[in-house]
Amino acid sequence: MRWIMLPCIIAAVTQLPMHAQPLQSSDVSAGRRVAETICGNCHEIDPMLSQRAKIGPRFEDIANLPSTTAISLKAFLRSNHNRMPNFILPSADTDDVIAYILSLKRK
Repeated sequence: MRWIMLPCIIAAVTQLPMHAQPLQSSDVSAGRRVAETICGNCHEIDPMLSQRAKIGPRFEDIANLPSTTAISLKAFLRSNHNRMPNFILPSADTDDVIAYILSLKRK
């Protein structure tokens, strides 16, 4: 009986729900590939490559806004936009693109 109760006690003490899923790891390089494919027509994706003028802001500039966080990017990518196509990305792709954008943040 003690072994059955141990996970319940640990969950109660740490205040974690017993059904909590581990966080998915995001893949920065996969995020870059998705961004190049879907976003690259309007945004400069790679700060190292000199490209023609784009319609939208550079991903590096987005990354370095004070308001840019994983949560703000996720909310933005799931919202409708007047000046941007409304792409619906699978959650894993969204997380990967967010990881890529955040990797461009200056330290």
